[in-house]
Amino acid sequence: MSRRIVLATGNQGKVKEMGEILAPFDLQIVPQSEFSVPEADETGLSFVENAIIKARNAAAHTGLPAIADDSGLEVDFLKGAPGIYSSRFAGVDATSQDNRVKLLADMKDVPDEKRTARFQCLMVYMEHGNDPTPLICQGTWEGRILFELRGKNGFGYDPVFYVPTHDCAAAELNKEIKNQLSHRGQALRQLAAAMKR
Repeated sequence: MSRRIVLATGNQGKVKEMGEILAPFDLQIVPQSEFSVPEADETGLSFVENAIIKARNAAAHTGLPAIADDSGLEVDFLKGAPGIYSSRFAGVDATSQDNRVKLLADMKDVPDEKRTARFQCLMVYMEHGNDPTPLICQGTWEGRILFELRGKNGFGYDPVFYVPTHDCAAAELNKEIKNQLSHRGQALRQLAAAMKR
């Protein structure tokens, strides 16, 4: 019997990606939207704080163990921005496209060698809403910011994120390779291995 775990996100891209990565671990991942869980207010000042807030909220509302992630893009030239504000970089109701356009505009005159960036993912597992010792894993994916959009796969900042190991944008990778390389894939595999222990 596979364990049911609620995933503290409504982002369908994340639900699909995380379900694929966790498929071999006999876990049944259910999005929090199936329980009408209200969105948590992400009031933390770091990825890990926001991930804990989201996991605690989902576990408290469903009575199930919860996994939450908080992830985003850190651009060195922008002193770590957009960081925890990655999904609302261009404003509160910004679309992924709005965020990409703003990032490319902010970076337009920055030379290639100063365009270093990385995706960060902090993944948290909580057994219940009052779990005092959440399991915390981190994945980091190094790259650079491209000068223009490339590729049609993935979501978020994938079309502007250059992957040096594969000489392409994250949005040009197939999903199997992306899941192997990505910050979220790294953090999830750590989490699944720790949960098995």
